[in-house]
Amino acid sequence: MPMDYKQYQEEVGADIAEVLADAECQPILFVGSGFSKRYAGGPNWEELLTQLAKKCPAIDKDFAYYKQANNGDLKKIGSVFSDLYREWAWGKGKASFPAEYYTSDAPSDIFIKHAIGKLLKGLGPDAEGSYGSPELDAEIEAFKNISAHAIITTNYDQVMESLFPEYEPIVGQQIMRKGYLSIGEIFKIHGCQTVPQSLVVNESDYRRFDEDHKYLSAKLLTYFIEHPLLFIGYRADDPNIKTILYDVDRMVRAEFQLIRNIYILEWDTDINDGSYPARDKVISVAPDVNIRIKSISAKSFEWVFKAFGQAGDLEKVNMKLLRSLMARSVELIRSDIPKKHVEINFEQLEHAVESGASFAKLFGVTSLTDPSKVNIDYKYAITGVAQQLGYGTWHKVRDIIKVIKDVKGFDVTATDNKYHIAFKPGHKSPQLAHRYTDAAVDLFRKVVNGDPYDVDTGTVQVDKGVAGATGQVRKSP
Repeated sequence: MPMDYKQYQEEVGADIAEVLADAECQPILFVGSGFSKRYAGGPNWEELLTQLAKKCPAIDKDFAYYKQANNGDLKKIGSVFSDLYREWAWGKGKASFPAEYYTSDAPSDIFIKHAIGKLLKGLGPDAEGSYGSPELDAEIEAFKNISAHAIITTNYDQVMESLFPEYEPIVGQQIMRKGYLSIGEIFKIHGCQTVPQSLVVNESDYRRFDEDHKYLSAKLLTYFIEHPLLFIGYRADDPNIKTILYDVDRMVRAEFQLIRNIYILEWDTDINDGSYPARDKVISVAPDVNIRIKSISAKSFEWVFKAFGQAGDLEKVNMKLLRSLMARSVELIRSDIPKKHVEINFEQLEHAVESGASFAKLFGVTSLTDPSKVNIDYKYAITGVAQQLGYGTWHKVRDIIKVIKDVKGFDVTATDNKYHIAFKPGHKSPQLAHRYTDAAVDLFRKVVNGDPYDVDTGTVQVDKGVAGATGQVRKSP
């Protein structure tokens, strides 16, 4: 039977669901200019420079001239335009910019960055809240339903903020100064139109960005390794993608193996009912360094966004409150306790600690009925298992589980057993959380070392409440 696009969608959707379940965490979205262009009519970088050229009388030649003169290097063109905007601003264009820019302390490139901010202001839906067509509106609704752990973008505009109003924007170098990474954040690594000087536009900006990259990468790399990652609005040869994937390759030493948790979504107008596009893509990230990631080709993105929306329902979670709680936990350790600034009702706290449910309610979340007995034994998420085995990511653990299934005919994750349990972590979460024991770690280590091993295929009965696994673990007869 020939393969078609419907089968492609089913297989890609099933793969995304498996990766989300294995990762046991929300996806990360990495958003480029193609997203704003598709949904908000925003420009890509070359189109933005072309628009800037038309607004500055000092730029007196066609954009094609500057592209030819600078060998197509948009960073160099950004530098040339920065100088020309400054010359115009200090002459006939003086009335076009705020008075505070005309001091010796103001950066010389502030004028072009101010112009960029004005050009991009107001990008988003029209007055009726539409993104241009019922099809695009449906895609946006599906996109908004992705409970992303975080969003990373190189875009200057505020389209992401309009779609995820509960998320906190972190602009430019603020990321390096931030003492912790939380949840529900929009990392604007090339700056934001609301802070013109933060924009990465010209050669000088990119030199500074490259210098800071190692610190930025160190902060975000854990995200890229542990979470499902979806690139949207980028070409596969985009330098931003290549930089990130090069760091990932150095971390995981993939050696051309497929990176299971990283996807790139690309628009393909030639897709039809008979299409079956490639499921992976090889990207050259450095001389003699290639990396394989998963590829998704689509004309409509709605089904893709819906697939990534399977990671769980966080609509009842107040992102601002959750970030505040996480930040406060860090501050309690780092400053509040030594400075004795904490006011605690010890009677209430003592009672809460005695009751797992009450303790959880202090943080506004639902607890397991009696999780302690299960958690003592089933104490590892798949990432924890990987760490016990000396791996940087959970992907290798999935490979080991597959080896056991192929050799012994036993799928460790298919049942509740001495190695593994699965349970729903919440009322509305459609996916299961998976936990593993020390026995699983020992078994997996034998497989890795090539030692002889047997598996106990007996199941265990785990009492499960609405919110998760609870109670006694009993061996089935």
